[in-house]
Amino acid sequence: MIKLLQPRLFLTSVFDLDLARLRERGVHGLIMDLDNTLVGWNRPDLSRELKVWFQEVRDHGFKMCIVSNNLTDRVEQFAEKVGVMAIPKAAKPRRRSFRLAMRRMGTTRHTTAVIGDQVFTDILGGNRLRLFTILVHPIDAREYWTTRLVRKVERYVVRRPHLPQSFSR
Repeated sequence: MIKLLQPRLFLTSVFDLDLARLRERGVHGLIMDLDNTLVGWNRPDLSRELKVWFQEVRDHGFKMCIVSNNLTDRVEQFAEKVGVMAIPKAAKPRRRSFRLAMRRMGTTRHTTAVIGDQVFTDILGGNRLRLFTILVHPIDAREYWTTRLVRKVERYVVRRPHLPQSFSR
């Protein structure tokens, strides 16, 4: 069970991801969490740095889909701002939303990576389908109350010594 909770890659933020190296691994599609992965929890702001990052991801030829457990309006409004596909109310770690994202992007489990800040939703969901999983630190300490509770257990899992080494720029 513990293997299902381990990311393949651990980074401080999405900005540390070496897109060229990820592409060399054969990844063509990115499934991304929204809250505390791309922006702070329930925050509508889109920084200039994040706009540039999205363009860089496009320039490397990646397809993208935001898969979030948050509500439809929140997720779709953000996705529209950045021009990517979105799946709200995803019920992660259930596999259905990950499969739907891959279908929409035209990718397979061998060509898809998942980027998220939570072990029990993003990483577990991606690992259940054997996708390449990337765990990032949460952007903000502000979170939904149930997420704060789960973080206490998550800290134990993340501190384990067999976490993979990151590759970054």
